[in-house]
Amino acid sequence: MKKLVLLLLCFLTANLTAQEINIIPQPVSVKSNLKEAPFKIDITTSFYTDFGGNSAISFLDEYLSQYYNLKLKWFKNPDVKRKNMINVIIDKGLKNINQYQLKADQNTITITASSDTAAFYGIQTLIQLLPTAKSAQLIIPTVEVTDYPRFDYRGMHLDVSRHFFDVTFIKQYIDYLALHKMNYFHWHLTDDHGWRIEIKKYPKLTEIGAWRKGSIVGLWPGKGNENIKYQVLPNDVKISPKDAVIKTDGIRHGGYYTQEQIKDVIDYAAKRYITIIPEIEMPAHSMALLAAYSELGTEPASKYEVAQTWGMMNKYNNVLQASDTTFKFLENVLTEVMDLFPAPYIHIGGDEASKIWWRKSPLSQQIMKANGLKTESELQSYFIRRVEKFVNSKGKTIIGWNEILQGGLAPNAIVMSWQGEKGGIEAARQQHKAILTPEDKMYFNHAQFVKEDSLTANKLSALIDVYNYEPIPAELNAEQAKYIWGGQGCLWSEYITNPTKVQYLLFPRLDALSEILWSPKEKRNFTDFQKRLKTQFLRYDLMGITYSKRYLNNNN
Repeated sequence: MKKLVLLLLCFLTANLTAQEINIIPQPVSVKSNLKEAPFKIDITTSFYTDFGGNSAISFLDEYLSQYYNLKLKWFKNPDVKRKNMINVIIDKGLKNINQYQLKADQNTITITASSDTAAFYGIQTLIQLLPTAKSAQLIIPTVEVTDYPRFDYRGMHLDVSRHFFDVTFIKQYIDYLALHKMNYFHWHLTDDHGWRIEIKKYPKLTEIGAWRKGSIVGLWPGKGNENIKYQVLPNDVKISPKDAVIKTDGIRHGGYYTQEQIKDVIDYAAKRYITIIPEIEMPAHSMALLAAYSELGTEPASKYEVAQTWGMMNKYNNVLQASDTTFKFLENVLTEVMDLFPAPYIHIGGDEASKIWWRKSPLSQQIMKANGLKTESELQSYFIRRVEKFVNSKGKTIIGWNEILQGGLAPNAIVMSWQGEKGGIEAARQQHKAILTPEDKMYFNHAQFVKEDSLTANKLSALIDVYNYEPIPAELNAEQAKYIWGGQGCLWSEYITNPTKVQYLLFPRLDALSEILWSPKEKRNFTDFQKRLKTQFLRYDLMGITYSKRYLNNNN
């Protein structure tokens, strides 16, 4: 008898869960009637779409096949009398280009969208109405959803320089973004610790620059390096003891993406309506480049190596010389990159460039004098402006971290503000687009909890702080606020060595990020978000995604 009661309770709970409307990010409007008969997806259900909805239906078709072992039929011709159908219709008469409406009753599910992109977003909502367990019949409650995003830029970043992730996982990562209605993937392809993109004109970038000899163990400065001290002075860097040798694990690490693999990933993302923005770091964070082509540094005779330790790298000489030779090299690199990536934007970094190395370099000082530059900050601005002029000549726009404001902002640059909001505020006041990604809230490589379950950066970005973040700074007036393009989460991989760790740190903070960038500000409610997360976690279980089980107790 007890077993029978338990089974009945389990059935009722499962049925209730299937009928609840728990969508992330929260739509603009949801109207449901759980008393009406639901729609049932089974082997007899079919798809119909006009031409524009093919990518959306294909994504749903693959999702149903992968997670529910269901394969449905397609119809090319509309038939209003046909029942048990999932319809995707493009209606360009809707006001917002990203707007969709989803209606489900016992006979049909119809997604009416203003564009192919909007249709795809409607499919992501439909996926979140599916049950969280495999079944021969999938119950979709009677519901009507009207929805569109708040911000035009909804981005997520992944650093593949510190630790390399293969194409299979990059595609999986893109799927995670698609499921959360994100539309930009910021792919951090180069840094001090590895060059990850094939450049045919300069093969040593991947032959040498894509590989490092080892990595430090544990949190920076790493085990065995605790007594090594760096003193960064105005004109020099002193290291004690002088004969200090960084201790690492001695394990060779690296990898890179061929141009054919890059094209494949770009195509994959495009079918999910995600634009990939590549990042090629300059003028600093260039140790991997300099290891391959030392003549481009301020100390060409130095023995440059791909970095093996983390932390701000200004204690090493990792800056490029602002010479004509360097600019020609970068123009050739950027030409290959821009030919690969159809996105109208390219991220050029521009952060954490220590001015010491330019100050110490006689040639840098000559370049400054020849160009009427009084400070090394002006030299950085000169560097960025020259690169921007070239990028603009190819019809593209540069994005840079907020340090590109130093010495004067390049004429058409977009600012990505990571050191708090100051850079974003300054850019918006100068009528430049800005993307907000403040480190204390938006860096998901930080710990999720005060006492973390595994090694992370030694800072805290708790879920509630991510969720409560407002991307439009209060200091801006209504006109200036229009220049806040959106926001982005960042995932730096110093302490992330495998896909499971990526998942662990990404979820559920990606859910919170998606909601602050997509949903109406007035609809955000953390308690309600936590309730909806319960269903989302069950979906992650179905998909085999790793996350911290501590969230199941709401202690976050």
